[in-house]
Amino acid sequence: QVQLVESGGGLVQAGGSLRLSCAASGRSLRLYAMGWFRQAPGKEREFLTAITWGGGITSYGDSVKGRFTISRDTAKDTVYLQMNSLKPEDTAVYYCAAKTNLRYSGPYDSWGQGTQVTVSS
Repeated sequence: QVQLVESGGGLVQAGGSLRLSCAASGRSLRLYAMGWFRQAPGKEREFLTAITWGGGITSYGDSVKGRFTISRDTAKDTVYLQMNSLKPEDTAVYYCAAKTNLRYSGPYDSWGQGTQVTVSS
């Protein structure tokens, strides 16, 4: 079993910053990649960014390019999302995800519980 726990969400004014964390744990944990998604009420879950665990190769969705930065701490099995220049449109529940099983056909097989980010105008 793999557990992902997000933290760091909260209320922030437009233009402000937040840093989200997601710590992975589990028996014989193997991480291949981790990513961040978000979902606003009534909207589809949106890919934000991802990073490979071995090489640290990153990718970003268009909505967050230049504002959000993903990073990892391999020693802590933790991924971070630094969010700057936040906009009200960024308000959503933010989820982290991990690929821990190479036999799973999808890109991610484990998901966190989510953390709320609210950006006021």
